[in-house]
Amino acid sequence: MATVPPTVPAAGPATVPAAGLPVAADGRPRSQRLRGPLLLAGGLLAASVVLHLRDPHRSGTYGFCPWLMLTGTYCPGCGGLRAVNDLGDGDLAAAASSNLLFVATVPLVAVLWGRTVVDRWRGVVRRVDPRRHLLWAAAFLALAVGFAVLRNLPVGSWLAP
Repeated sequence: MATVPPTVPAAGPATVPAAGLPVAADGRPRSQRLRGPLLLAGGLLAASVVLHLRDPHRSGTYGFCPWLMLTGTYCPGCGGLRAVNDLGDGDLAAAASSNLLFVATVPLVAVLWGRTVVDRWRGVVRRVDPRRHLLWAAAFLALAVGFAVLRNLPVGSWLAP
């Protein structure tokens, strides 16, 4: 009499009700899955410590913005190093006055990073629609360009670093 091998439940894609996109399990070890987000966090922490130890508020500490030197106008990133320094000191108002776009973006980036860490901890792989990523990138680019234009106009001078 032939024995029937035990059946293993299929690890096929499940559907996430909210997004409707398939989700799969990641078979790599947890340490491997978390390596990328943790290295990113470590690099950002190291950069923040450097910015805390060497004050970017002093002119020329980290060089000069090439866009500002060439055009005489502020780019969307101008004041970003000072904002990181001020956030490290716990001065949210000073950070926002250095670069409001950066300070407003930090919570969003933190939430997305946290979601990635939780997903990788659990071994969840989300299938992403590339068109959605392209749409988000285009929206952020439009926001950054609008911010750059506004902070260089008299009406938006309060946004200048």
